[in-house]
Amino acid sequence: MPMKSLEPKHPRAVRWTHWINFPILFGMIYTGLMIYWANDPYRIGWGNVTLFHFFPGWVYSLFGLSHKLSMGMAWHFFLAWIFAINGFLYVTYTIVSGEWRYLVPDRNSFREAIQVTLHDLGLRKECPPQGRFNGAQKIAYSGIVVMGFGSLVTGLAIYKVVQFSWLANLLGGYQAARLEHFLLTMAYLMFFLVHVSQVILAGWNNFRAMVTGYEIRTGEAHAARRT
Repeated sequence: MPMKSLEPKHPRAVRWTHWINFPILFGMIYTGLMIYWANDPYRIGWGNVTLFHFFPGWVYSLFGLSHKLSMGMAWHFFLAWIFAINGFLYVTYTIVSGEWRYLVPDRNSFREAIQVTLHDLGLRKECPPQGRFNGAQKIAYSGIVVMGFGSLVTGLAIYKVVQFSWLANLLGGYQAARLEHFLLTMAYLMFFLVHVSQVILAGWNNFRAMVTGYEIRTGEAHAARRT
């Protein structure tokens, strides 16, 4: 039987900011849709032809999002403060502690990300080289930080249109800033779907590491870390 050992993986600060961020970001998306309900112009199509509309009426009815504009705005901006503070603490910790070295993509990350994707799709048998985080994880986790900053900037531009007109202009104008804010929200939803599915595929040991900070390793080759 292979020897097992309990080894540290995620520091406490990373785990705390992760578990705070998850419900806060979910709440911001939910309340953001309450605001979007009042004016939902985005669709996929051309001219008078609409292939897909974001979001159809039944979505608002199903999740109780309609006719709650003022409530959505109040909660959205309240949660935005927590989101910003939590993000600032996370980035500050990674810089001060040196954790950024494990998270920032390097020159091999994009090649490794392709290898990870092919492996997860069953198109590659060999498991890509594994460190603390693989190339796909580095790109995803660094990207989510950039997305968070982008959401705060675009959100501020469309929330305080007069006071931050210069910021909106830098983003291409109010309508462009609103579209950019919306696209970032769609990217978060995609990240949620991929992240949760990869957590399930990675198994209990990987999930437990984000809860306790430790993972069980064996003397055999490590399983691919997908989350």
